[in-house]
Amino acid sequence: MPTKRNAPATIDEYIAAASPDVQAILQKIRKVVRSAAPDAQEAISYQIPAFKLNGVLVYFAAFKKHIGFYPPVSGDARLEKAVSPYAGEKGNLRFPLDQPMRFDLIERITKLRVKQNMAKAASRG
Repeated sequence: MPTKRNAPATIDEYIAAASPDVQAILQKIRKVVRSAAPDAQEAISYQIPAFKLNGVLVYFAAFKKHIGFYPPVSGDARLEKAVSPYAGEKGNLRFPLDQPMRFDLIERITKLRVKQNMAKAASRG
């Protein structure tokens, strides 16, 4: 993955730096998140892809053996249970590359995060 010296400026650049098989997974994650949060803005934050809508919705990143998906899930007990097999330290999710990617969970997480961020923005006035 990119280093600080050649940090990606866009999600396209981030994906292009991955191996071809991982590129396909990252593109699909991007598509799923975009579909679940059509008003979100794409960004690079902490040198990884992010989607923002009234604050950060989600981040994702490719690693040697897994795809990381952040932030930790909270506020929906059923979803928390569904993602528990993928929870790493601090609750961040790790989807192993040697298993089918759980795009369904990524969609559910993103929709939950949209709802949470919209509620937070509404409560601020």
